[in-house]
Amino acid sequence: MTKNEGMLKGLVIGLLAGGAVGAIVALLYAPKSGRELRADIKDRADEFRDDAEEYLSNVRTKAGDLVSEAKKRSESLISDAKRKADTLLVDAEKVLTDARQKTATIAEEGTKMKSAVKAGVDAYKEERRRS
Repeated sequence: MTKNEGMLKGLVIGLLAGGAVGAIVALLYAPKSGRELRADIKDRADEFRDDAEEYLSNVRTKAGDLVSEAKKRSESLISDAKRKADTLLVDAEKVLTDARQKTATIAEEGTKMKSAVKAGVDAYKEERRRS
């Protein structure tokens, strides 16, 4: 919950509580009979309860919306992370394949070079032996 939402929640609760207390004090100082006063207190209590239920209903709805939004965002983040990981794996596989091909090419050239040197040495030895 952000700081503004916490302040808003406190303000709403304070307004509801202040309204209830103010209504009760006004009823107590009003020149009415006990029966009328009790009926008024009951009516105000019912109004306060209805207001509180409405507030709780709104809070539940907003909380549900926040949870749904959080789920959507987390699913989106997970999906993005999977896509990026797959891309990295494909790129890594390509680099590895390229490295293997270059290594094989270098090894093949090294083998050819070794054979050529050996053939040159053998030819030199043969030529020396003949002379």
